[in-house]
Amino acid sequence: MANPEGEFPGEQRLEQRLGPVLRRRDQVQAGTTDQRLLDTEGDSEWVHTDPWRVMRIQSEFVEGFGALAELPSAISVFGSARTPVGSPEYEAGVAIGHALVEAGFAVITGGGPGAMEAANRGAREARGVSVGLGIELPFEQGLNPHVDIGVNFRYFFVRKTMFVKYAQGFVVLPGGLGTLDELFEALTLVQTGKVTRFPIVLFGSAYWAGLVDWLRDTVVGGGKASERDLLLFHVTDSVEEAVAMVTKEVGR
Repeated sequence: MANPEGEFPGEQRLEQRLGPVLRRRDQVQAGTTDQRLLDTEGDSEWVHTDPWRVMRIQSEFVEGFGALAELPSAISVFGSARTPVGSPEYEAGVAIGHALVEAGFAVITGGGPGAMEAANRGAREARGVSVGLGIELPFEQGLNPHVDIGVNFRYFFVRKTMFVKYAQGFVVLPGGLGTLDELFEALTLVQTGKVTRFPIVLFGSAYWAGLVDWLRDTVVGGGKASERDLLLFHVTDSVEEAVAMVTKEVGR
């Protein structure tokens, strides 16, 4: 049985304090934190441990906040990296980026090709602020050439924070799983009150019609969301209407 101090018979009492962490018995580590820091020999696997990742995550937030803190009012534009140059969807992205700058906004995208490149290109051609927030992926794409301010991230959740924190609204062009992820995260943040309500515009009624029908008939119809949740977004085929919607809702 353990004694009042929590030790079992024959067990040696060992205790080690590493900053706020307490280690006892078999969990005591050899050496000290300073020793491991200053030692130039030994295992380098520690750079891949969770505590070290916390520092990397912190540094990404610091870099992102520092790069974007002085942005003017901005709109985040999402869309597929696979949208072909010169296609109607690409040209719509260029027009939206251009029109947002003319309305007084900076344009933030994921910094990649396709629809993202289109919106950045429109912003650049309108001589506005064109921002790209890239992500480290196995199939590295790099930032498109129309980005004026670019930040690359290791972690999706840090990047998503930047999309929301520095934007006053979203315009969502046709896209795939990444675009849907960004769309539904934005809808969830607004629905749950985690962010101040801001406009979410889906551009391209033919593309989004099936999703909207499913949300209305299956999700809302099945009691998994309320009818008012369908008011969290707008659908349009007009560049002018898309820009008017975000401009109106942010009080421009």
